[in-house]
Amino acid sequence: MSHTPSGREIKSPVEYKTVRTSSNNDTPPEEDSPLFDSEVKKKHFELKPQKMNQDDLEDDIVIKVNYSNAQTSYYPEDVTTLVNQEEELTKEYDRRSFGRRIFDSILNRKHYFGRTAFINGATLPPRTTFPANTVRNQKYTILTFLPLVLFEQFRFFFNLYFLLVALSQFIPQLQVGFLFTYIAPLVFVLSVTIIKEAYDDIKRWRRDVEANSQRYKKLTPDGLIAIPSSDIKVGDLIQISVDQRVPADGILLRTTEKSGASFIRTDQLDGETDWKLRYAVPSCQKAVTDQDLFNIVAAIYAEKPRKEIYDFIGNFTRYGSDGSQDGVESLGLENTLWANCVVASGTVICMIIYTGTETRSVMNASTVRGKVGKLDKELNDLSKFLFLMMLLLSFVMVALKQFQGQWYLTMFRFLLLFSSIIPISMRVNLDMGKTMYSFFMMRDKKIPGTVVRNSSIPEELGRIDYLFTDKTGTLTQNEMVFKKLHLGSISFNRDTLQDINDYMLAAYRPNQSLLPAERQVREALEVLALCHNVTPVLEHDQKAYQASSPDEIALVKFAESVGLILEDRSLTTITLRTPTGELEYHEILMIFPFTSASKRMGIILQNKRDGQINLYMKGADVIMSRLVRTSDWLAEECDNLAREGLRTLVFAKKTITQSEYEDFNAQYNAAKTTLTDRQANVERVRSSIEYDMTLIGVTGVEDLLQQHVQISLENLRNGGIKVWMLTGDKVETAICIARSTRLVNRTQTMFVCVSDDVSEVEQKLAEFEAISSEAALVVDGDTLTICFERLADRFINVACKAPAVVCSRCAPTQKAAIVKLVKKHTKKQTCAIGDGGNDVNMIQSADIGLGIVGKEGRQASLAADFSIMQFSHCQQLILWHGRNSYKRSARLSQFIIHRGLIISVIQAVFSAIFFFATLPVFTGWLMVGYTTFYTMLPVFSIVLDEDVKEQIVFTFPELYRELQKGRALSVKTFLAWCFKAVYQGGIIMLLAIFLFENSFIRIQSIAFTALVMTELLMVIVEVHKLKILMFASIILSLAIYIGSIFVLPGYFDVPFILTFDFWWKVVVITLASCLPISIIKVAQRYINPPSYSKLS
Repeated sequence: MSHTPSGREIKSPVEYKTVRTSSNNDTPPEEDSPLFDSEVKKKHFELKPQKMNQDDLEDDIVIKVNYSNAQTSYYPEDVTTLVNQEEELTKEYDRRSFGRRIFDSILNRKHYFGRTAFINGATLPPRTTFPANTVRNQKYTILTFLPLVLFEQFRFFFNLYFLLVALSQFIPQLQVGFLFTYIAPLVFVLSVTIIKEAYDDIKRWRRDVEANSQRYKKLTPDGLIAIPSSDIKVGDLIQISVDQRVPADGILLRTTEKSGASFIRTDQLDGETDWKLRYAVPSCQKAVTDQDLFNIVAAIYAEKPRKEIYDFIGNFTRYGSDGSQDGVESLGLENTLWANCVVASGTVICMIIYTGTETRSVMNASTVRGKVGKLDKELNDLSKFLFLMMLLLSFVMVALKQFQGQWYLTMFRFLLLFSSIIPISMRVNLDMGKTMYSFFMMRDKKIPGTVVRNSSIPEELGRIDYLFTDKTGTLTQNEMVFKKLHLGSISFNRDTLQDINDYMLAAYRPNQSLLPAERQVREALEVLALCHNVTPVLEHDQKAYQASSPDEIALVKFAESVGLILEDRSLTTITLRTPTGELEYHEILMIFPFTSASKRMGIILQNKRDGQINLYMKGADVIMSRLVRTSDWLAEECDNLAREGLRTLVFAKKTITQSEYEDFNAQYNAAKTTLTDRQANVERVRSSIEYDMTLIGVTGVEDLLQQHVQISLENLRNGGIKVWMLTGDKVETAICIARSTRLVNRTQTMFVCVSDDVSEVEQKLAEFEAISSEAALVVDGDTLTICFERLADRFINVACKAPAVVCSRCAPTQKAAIVKLVKKHTKKQTCAIGDGGNDVNMIQSADIGLGIVGKEGRQASLAADFSIMQFSHCQQLILWHGRNSYKRSARLSQFIIHRGLIISVIQAVFSAIFFFATLPVFTGWLMVGYTTFYTMLPVFSIVLDEDVKEQIVFTFPELYRELQKGRALSVKTFLAWCFKAVYQGGIIMLLAIFLFENSFIRIQSIAFTALVMTELLMVIVEVHKLKILMFASIILSLAIYIGSIFVLPGYFDVPFILTFDFWWKVVVITLASCLPISIIKVAQRYINPPSYSKLS
């Protein structure tokens, strides 16, 4: 039995430093070897146990064993003499010329090639052609940082516009105020961006340095030496201990586990939390010590690097003393250790085959496209409109001045005076607001564990039209419970366990002839207990099971519950404990692992009691029905189980003779060692034995629904969100789950459109279109393929009319294709949610990606924009946080536009009254302070506003439908805010001039004071509920403004400001600008109240 680190008898953190005490000529075995017994230790070494620490690893040589008889190299000086030259020509080596390599490097073209690595470290081609094993996630270097950051910022038109405005002030003819007034806002915005980018890149640099400097033990003929991860090269033999990260892609040569196999954790690579079993190369595992590996003259050929983490093609070739080939062993995924995996059991020796940018983890770490929210696009369009407005206003001013003199210079000066129409601070305020929304989401106690990985689109959660969801692990718990076993003439469920126990006890009675039913039950339970990849392990002194699929564990546990127990599993043997307590041994001859392509798993075992060889197989009914003898009940019972919402597996068995097995084994091994079309060759050989199998039975396991998934789907559906379920299960299972989760309303029917004929699919779509509003559409993978190729527009037009769509037998690529198709044809907001690695493409294809941290790991969570713990959390995220984020961002952005527009209107009125003079009404610190110290905090406090209570949102999810229409930020609301700005700016300037004598500084003082007071009051008018922090920000800003009056006496007539005459007139102007707006707002709410006001 294998052990987890907590239950291992060999404690890997304890290492031994060695001191030579004998000059015996016998070569001692290495101490890490399981064969390194106490007698050998006493003979060769004086052992001093001590804990290994970081200081030990800092030494260049951690362990160095100097034998009195230095080992003789078995390798020729030129390793190319070992290889078959004709065979080498077929291998994918780098055969480019030097010039071609330089040309490809200049054009940044990436080419990948195969390689051969010998155990002594030699490689073909030479190791210098392979990339360094360094991790580099930095975006910039010291030289490129500033140019690239500035380039990214000035790619946006409006940042470039403000740069040109600032630069224009160096030209005397274009100066309209203090240079500081125009440079300060731009410098502030750029500084915030530069500091943020620098901070993020420094963090990336530190992580890179930490990863590249991690120490690993490299095995050499002279012993183990410690080297940093960045010095590891192709062909190196690296020793990796328990809980240590694999530094580069390698092949497992040897392990201290007696079984010849070690567990690894792959959650950092593929997101799956289940441990995987990796097998050592048999020829290397037989070595007595690690050092003896150098006595083996052998090479590993590895195919060219590629992204597929679930596939690998390679060969291990041994050579005799005369240089001839002494045997070839095939290498596959089960022999690999990919970078960033973690060794979970045993100390292993692996040969590095791919480094740096050629490792699977780096090749799969493609940069995710930056997502730009719909709100950002709408604001970008509005900003362009504001720019046109600014051009038009400047042209009108010049025209009213009758194009006097150098009118084009005058027009440019007016453009500078009205530049505040385009709010440079809006981008910073919105980004800060999005950070606040993300903080609120992650601190929400109702959705613990939520992580916002993309803080640029939280407001997009408030406008979702389509939600695409996976089933297993997303709507369900991915926790399997055995429910039914059907054997054709007899069936069982959990309520009839006692009947199965009775059959099993009778079937295992010694020296008794078996009744047909007893024989049938025994055969079925043996298949369940033997046909799997489950391994029993010890976790905290408790027996547990490790497997890549929870289905397998559920079936093994069921067999255990009726007395047939999986006692142990090694590399070569499965041990069962029968109901009578006896141990039964089965030798593992061959395993055919499950793949998404084959949809089946098989194993060939030889019973050590009677020598009988059996092929056991299980898989999906669509595949297994072709492999078993004709059955009159298989299809019907599979459909019956699927209608109950159960996942089905078909089991079969075939007894083969020794000669049949030997013949098959020879063909299979030959197919496995081919370097071209290996998969096709293997499938061809498998088909020679996988036929005419005996059908044993069908199992049904239930995947339990997640908590609150039903009410969550119902609320989302009531909120106007159309939910599409995309699953790989059978049509019947998908329909049952759609009903049980309330994805489909009780009153709705389900229209099944399943066919592989184009005309029939088209006809069914026409039939469905007539009832599309009353029924959910059900399609399968084959139908989707036809629709994508021939009927894309037709399918989307019809499917989008349905309240819900269920796609069964859906491949991962089809999931992503559906999302892209709906986005392209509807232009609506899409969201995708899943929990497994097969959902990543779908998640990244949607406008918003939600990932669930589940039993399948964290890959979906890490690839998503938002990570949650269970499906029900998405309703809190969408209906509540999405609503608040969208409405707050819409109001904040329009308020900032209003703030810039109102001061431009004041400037326009001032210039018009004073003979179209191009003089600024407010200069210097007044302009800088207006958008920062005096109004920034109150305006930004809008991010705390709530239009309805949280309870009402979930009581009446229909409120979400209004958000989908985008009315919070529309042309209508934009024009309304423009009207407010024009009215308020005009009334402030006109009254300031009308009420005061011809003193410019007094006009400036009263107009600016009234402007600040108006903006502060408008915050109170516009928010739905004034909160303490909002009120505090208003008081603080007002205090700062009053204090600045005395700090900046050059801008204010302080003696006049201290008079009563000044303040009553300020109050009159402020009321004149705000009171009509407030009255109109109250009247509008009374005449046409928003829907939520009726529910408050």
